[in-house]
Amino acid sequence: MSGAGAVFEPATGDGPPGPDPVADPAAAERRAAEVRVAYEGLLQIRRLTTAGGGDPAAAPAAWERGQPVRAVALALEAAGVPPSALGADGGRAATGYRVSPGERPGQVRVEWLGPPGGGAAQDEEAALSRCARALERLGWEALLYRGPRRRRFLEVEPIPAPTT
Repeated sequence: MSGAGAVFEPATGDGPPGPDPVADPAAAERRAAEVRVAYEGLLQIRRLTTAGGGDPAAAPAAWERGQPVRAVALALEAAGVPPSALGADGGRAATGYRVSPGERPGQVRVEWLGPPGGGAAQDEEAALSRCARALERLGWEALLYRGPRRRRFLEVEPIPAPTT
């Protein structure tokens, strides 16, 4: 959670659990507001940098291409997709997306992870499809693959920037 003077960081799925909306509704609402402001800022960057005033959802801006893990995590969090989280012991404490760098520069990997026995593996195809739809609406190409132990993941890259 960001505090006064802190830099906003979107949830990548490798941080601590976010605020519980039942136990601490004020903190959960503050986080939701921070996400909305950051997402609106991202769209504003796109509007200001899109050639010819085109659709800001058409393609990721240069800022996003330079920080794809943060940009993809923000897009997913703003779409209401829950992030995974790590507990104090370092184990998965919540089921949700995990965004990490991909194998190539500018590429991102999105997985659906959760605590052991939590059902993440059974939900991953539908959950990753939801992630892909949210990202594709914002100009990211998201391809579903099956990796080791037959677990699915998304490989995400920005679509090419429109030319003028």
